Amino acid sequence: MAGAAEDVRTLFRAGIRVVLEAWPALQIAVENGFGGLHSQEKAEWLGGAVEDYFIHNANLELDEVQDFLGELMTNEFDTVVEDGSLPQVSQQLQTMYHHFQRGDGAALREMASQITQRKCRVTASALRTTRKIDEDEDDTDSVEEMEVSATNDGTATDGVCSQPEPCDPASQAIKEEDIVEDGWTIVRRKK
Repeated sequence: MAGAAEDVRTLFRAGIRVVLEAWPALQIAVENGFGGLHSQEKAEWLGGAVEDYFIHNANLELDEVQDFLGELMTNEFDTVVEDGSLPQVSQQLQTMYHHFQRGDGAALREMASQITQRKCRVTASALRTTRKIDEDEDDTDSVEEMEVSATNDGTATDGVCSQPEPCDPASQAIKEEDIVEDGWTIVRRKK
């Protein structure tokens, strides 16, 4: 029977990896090196840390899992997750843990398969805008923005990876004349 328990633990570990690899906030943090030179290694370590957290803490509430993941992202990747994905990722991990506790390897496989099929590939590229503050000084202010795009890596989307609406790139960019002297940005209403 120990072999079956180990198999379910292996499926739980693999399920955690699938959930974390499908998490856009973590993808962006790793791809852009927010965790430093070893961002990929930190992402791999994160899977083990999440597994240990569930194994060593019984009856976790959803907000505890969210707090744990948010704290790891902040501490390890210098990233504050504000895209609303923490509750979804936490719920997926918690559901997988419940399947693991019941020894339901088939449910773990099915859930991991569904997440893999819906997985979005998210890429972000930094755009740096620099402008001169004063003509007499050499100081410059810099503003860093992220341009994010998503594509579907799987075969089914289920509405998870909706394609962005076509838009005029000029209307999305902050124009230099919209940044006033004191560093504030003028936000204009769409026409």
